[in-house]
Amino acid sequence: MKILVTGANGFLGRGIVSEIIKTGNQVVAAGFKTDNVTNEAIHIDGNIFEVENPYEYYGRPDVVLHLAYKDGFILNSDAHVNNFSQHANFIKKIAESGIKRIAVMGTMHEIGFFEGSIDENTPTNPMNFYGIVKDALRNYTSLIAKNNNIEMQWLRAFYIVDGTAYGNSIFSKLYAAAENGQKTFPFTTGKTQYDFLNYEDFAKYVAAAVTQENIQGIINISSGEPMRLSERVEKFIQENKLNIKLEYGAFPDRPFDSKAIWGNNEKLQEILKNQEA
Repeated sequence: MKILVTGANGFLGRGIVSEIIKTGNQVVAAGFKTDNVTNEAIHIDGNIFEVENPYEYYGRPDVVLHLAYKDGFILNSDAHVNNFSQHANFIKKIAESGIKRIAVMGTMHEIGFFEGSIDENTPTNPMNFYGIVKDALRNYTSLIAKNNNIEMQWLRAFYIVDGTAYGNSIFSKLYAAAENGQKTFPFTTGKTQYDFLNYEDFAKYVAAAVTQENIQGIINISSGEPMRLSERVEKFIQENKLNIKLEYGAFPDRPFDSKAIWGNNEKLQEILKNQEA
């Protein structure tokens, strides 16, 4: 199987491309620059949104995994709204030109304020620009896929724990702060509960989802269990032996953050079970 991965050089892309290749599938890594992507992938640099016929240009892939996205960690960036048409046009062009399946990275922020386990039928009510636009893109992709009689996967991400300074998550920022000699890190109350996955597991699960053909639709890439934010961050500090302490209450809890939210990962577990069989 040949899989086109857009945004391959990004925080998520680099790990996901490597995991897809481990499954024995071929990857075409696309992005402005793909110098940090494994050399086992086919590299094609440039602006994906300027390609007139992406299906032909990227070598007739079987699947596209659309990861390319700007300001994903800046929840109310104007880039979300301003760039929506580019994503929609790219998806429409590649859907109409012969591809078998479109997979797109989603986010728990599509759901908005909700308490409990979310599955593919949970209503969405996004409360920031990022969630609003991702939710719109999900609906758009679903319709385009249906109109063109192709498969669609919406891979919904939750909280990803990464032990490097190169991402934009709270964990990467904490790691970077400790490396820079900070002794304290401003924090919320930490009482909210979320669904956490280590970066390596997240990349492996996404690869497992896109390299199989039986399970489609919305797939939660999640642990399936809630954990208090303070507990996971304190654990992260211990795991990485960081000399830094959390300054609880320095930031208020965001009004749109749920008290406890996690993903139902039954579909993911079925994928992993089938992979082992």
